[in-house]
Amino acid sequence: MRKGLTFLPALAMAAWMVLPAPATAAPHANTVVATVNGEDITLGHMILARETLPAQYQQLPADVLYKAILDQLIQQTALKQELNGEVPRAIQLTLDNETRSLLASQVIETVMRNAATEDALREAYDTTYSTGDGGDEFHAAHILVETQEEAAEIVTELEQGADFSKLAKARSTGPSGPSGGDLGWFGLGRMVPEFETAVLDMKAGEFSQPVQTQFGWHVILLNERRKVAAPKFEEVRGQLEQQVQQNAIEEHVNKLTAHADIIRPVVEDLDPAILQDLSLVQE
Repeated sequence: MRKGLTFLPALAMAAWMVLPAPATAAPHANTVVATVNGEDITLGHMILARETLPAQYQQLPADVLYKAILDQLIQQTALKQELNGEVPRAIQLTLDNETRSLLASQVIETVMRNAATEDALREAYDTTYSTGDGGDEFHAAHILVETQEEAAEIVTELEQGADFSKLAKARSTGPSGPSGGDLGWFGLGRMVPEFETAVLDMKAGEFSQPVQTQFGWHVILLNERRKVAAPKFEEVRGQLEQQVQQNAIEEHVNKLTAHADIIRPVVEDLDPAILQDLSLVQE
């Protein structure tokens, strides 16, 4: 009887010894990597902390970066605990703004991802290039000067028969001046809006009245205008994707704000310059 009683526990022990050890769960975002006065720091915190580092720091060896990030999070946790849970007004407002921005960005990313379907891109391509061509290209030259008065003088000289190229070489302040103001061929979207608008209204051989842009005052000569063959779908896929996504974002935001209950109370004696007064959010 005694042998029988001791045999079963021995057999059970032997079986336990040959069984595989229980599987340990792989590390995940909620894995606790440190605890400071009862407050957990998780692997998720570390992953996102790494993402905010400048690129040069992200290139450090993994073990060095791991220790540095964990040490920093431990130190920051210990420091912020000195506030005993109190959050200064400026920091809370900053957190509100950052949370709002991050959550809005999350929605925008979803809208962009859902909008850029293959069918949507193909439809945008067909709409943009339905005529079978890729729009117009322009061969133009310009004379860039600092004032409207000087540009007007140049227009007068051109009307009196002056040579555009010689005037550009003599008076243009732009980098194309030495080459007679020649800008070569360019398509829509390549020039600043004011310059492009002026060119669109011109015929080959015409020069413009003074046109102001962020660079100064221009007198433009349109040498030639031509049609461009429609690009292949793959060549403009990225451009179409941006276009489709931007349209989807604008439509989504406009729809949300149109249906939202938005109240903008009139605040008496509010000077917009008050936004510069940081003392209002200091404690």
